[in-house]
Amino acid sequence: MNRIIQLFFLVALSATISGQQINQEVKIEGNQPFMVGQIDLDGLNSNSYQNWYSTNHNAYKVDAEIVSAFKNDLVKHKILIFMGTWCGDSKREVPRFIKILEAADFPMENLKIVAVDRRKDYYKKSPTGEEWGLSIKRVPTFIFYKDGKETNRIIESPITSLEADVKAIVTAAEYTPNYPTSLHFD
Repeated sequence: MNRIIQLFFLVALSATISGQQINQEVKIEGNQPFMVGQIDLDGLNSNSYQNWYSTNHNAYKVDAEIVSAFKNDLVKHKILIFMGTWCGDSKREVPRFIKILEAADFPMENLKIVAVDRRKDYYKKSPTGEEWGLSIKRVPTFIFYKDGKETNRIIESPITSLEADVKAIVTAAEYTPNYPTSLHFD
């Protein structure tokens, strides 16, 4: 009987996960729409998001010298981004960060982007709770994982530059993000 319950739970969980809508948009009368939950680059390049995304992506000049110094270490990581499509810092930093990943030939299948809500009752939450237990207080937050463990994160804005901060994180140099969390990085 216990096996049947476990099997039912796994089937229900699989259906829920595979049924998650990508680039889900929330529209509130009189306000700009915003996305929540898992999003992708197609979503950022669509509708009202495309203007700020393309502008900030195209205008950013990547420091190719620093990128070449961390490129080989970066591919050993997975990256999880929490952002708000309504947030000025996210609108500025996420397109720049994506351009850096593109310059480093980062495998985009190792990138996941989650948009959080701005409504009072759901503030900085996603519909499926990806932020749970990750201490997401500010966006954007770029979380780096290696071998399944979080190594470090960039919170809201870089300390030096996005390129220098990514290099410090993926080469295991000393790095403390803005607004450090209570989470410990080994």
